[in-house]
Amino acid sequence: MTKQIKDVAALEVCMGKTPGPMHLKVIDHLDLGAIRWLAVSPLMFAGFASLAGGAPGFVKVIDPSRFRLPKMLLDDPAAASMGRGVGTRFLIPTVGETLRINGQVTSVDGDVIEITVEECYVHCAKALIRSAFWHAEPQPSSVLEPAPFLAASRFLALATVDADGRADVSPKGDPAGMLMRLSEGAVWFADRPGNRRADSFRNMLSQPHVAAAALIPGSTQTLLVRGRAQIIHDVNMRHRFAVQGKSPLLAICVEQPEIVLRESTALERARIWPARPPADAIDPAEMLVEHVKLNKARGLQATLARAAVSVPGLLQAGLRRDYKTNLY
Repeated sequence: MTKQIKDVAALEVCMGKTPGPMHLKVIDHLDLGAIRWLAVSPLMFAGFASLAGGAPGFVKVIDPSRFRLPKMLLDDPAAASMGRGVGTRFLIPTVGETLRINGQVTSVDGDVIEITVEECYVHCAKALIRSAFWHAEPQPSSVLEPAPFLAASRFLALATVDADGRADVSPKGDPAGMLMRLSEGAVWFADRPGNRRADSFRNMLSQPHVAAAALIPGSTQTLLVRGRAQIIHDVNMRHRFAVQGKSPLLAICVEQPEIVLRESTALERARIWPARPPADAIDPAEMLVEHVKLNKARGLQATLARAAVSVPGLLQAGLRRDYKTNLY
């Protein structure tokens, strides 16, 4: 394997360092905006490569630091075990941004899982835009083999953990044929421009075992991939994933993958296609502003960032411009 990224220094040569203000959008609890988000979300991607879904508000907030999830609403209920780190992504129909909540399973009481919140923030909409996720219509589950499913897939949720067991889920989205590929017994996918936190990459460098759930928007089938990941900077492989004339900076190779294609009961319950907006409107940009204000960081950089996001309409305009000009 050529051009493998093996440490953070090499990673930052390719991607650059994470901008300091990027960390200011992270809070350590569920604020009122996040609680409203959970109340209207019908679907969650979980860090043990599982999906959970049901009627909007299927998870129940206990207090700003904890929420509960019925085990039966997970595709893999046995995957949630006491003390395990868990990353989650909550989706709302028609909303491009996702809510990222990372924490730990602190109780498994009968049929209920309790998760304690360590990080909460709004993630950008690029993956869902690139995959045309919310433009899909319901379609029958007719793909019976992994290879054609990979070729048709347009969205995946990548689950990683670091050396200390802290988990994260990162969304990836692309047009069909450009998201994931099988090559020489390995599964490959590209990294596209996002929020530049690089959590997944840093986790892979310290603990390379990953899991991913791939979807064809509109279908209730999922394809699960588990294996050992490598971060690759090989120019030939990156060019294979070029879209709109732009090659990704990096590609990920999952070696000797375990691949399982199956129906997702969580997607069946969530009924997210055709997408309809929630009755209680959610403004992700407004939530981002509030999270920056709630972040406990101090110093000149934090003060300047809070002043900038407080300018009416500035953040919203910046997001629209970024989504239009920096998808690839």
